[in-house]
Amino acid sequence: MQRSRLENRQHGNIWSTFLKRCLLGCSLVCSGLYAAVVIGAEPAQLFEPIRSVLQHPRCQNCHIPGDQPLQYDQGKPHAMLVKRGLDGKGMPAMECSSCHQEKNSHPAMGLHAPPGAPHWQLPSAENKMVFIGLSPKDLCMVLKDPAKNGGRDGQKLIHHFAEDKLVAWGWNPGGNRTLPPLTKQQTVTAVKQWVDAGMPCPA
Repeated sequence: MQRSRLENRQHGNIWSTFLKRCLLGCSLVCSGLYAAVVIGAEPAQLFEPIRSVLQHPRCQNCHIPGDQPLQYDQGKPHAMLVKRGLDGKGMPAMECSSCHQEKNSHPAMGLHAPPGAPHWQLPSAENKMVFIGLSPKDLCMVLKDPAKNGGRDGQKLIHHFAEDKLVAWGWNPGGNRTLPPLTKQQTVTAVKQWVDAGMPCPA
């Protein structure tokens, strides 16, 4: 029996080491891909890491052409027929803040309990700031145009990515929600490099 427990412990240690190395390897691969795209990239390539974040479900599910936000990685229409409303905060008696509080629901409420962050809302109906379904070029044109991005120039865009708490939620979504392909810091760095290069768009 003692030998069996020792063998099990050794087996567990082997698996633990293996998993740690796999995670490290994945981290290095992701960092390598990020570096390959951003560091020393041609100007037209600088938008690609930003695009990969904006068109991840954590971002694009609320940046929609219609008026019903999406849910989950599959982009399913929001339950309960939730609608944007004129100001992006929902319809009367069904405001976003009715379910989405200032922070994520407690884990005890389950994996699919409502997430939360300050000023939870969609873009307004007047300026929908659509990300979903756009080509890289068209998405880039939306992001750099103050008439379509909420009145932000390059420096305000950097600040938005770096400091906005609803944006930051994308990297702390709670439940079993997946994360964008880049870290928040990598995303902010990519935005800075893109802005510094004059906000070039892919062809």
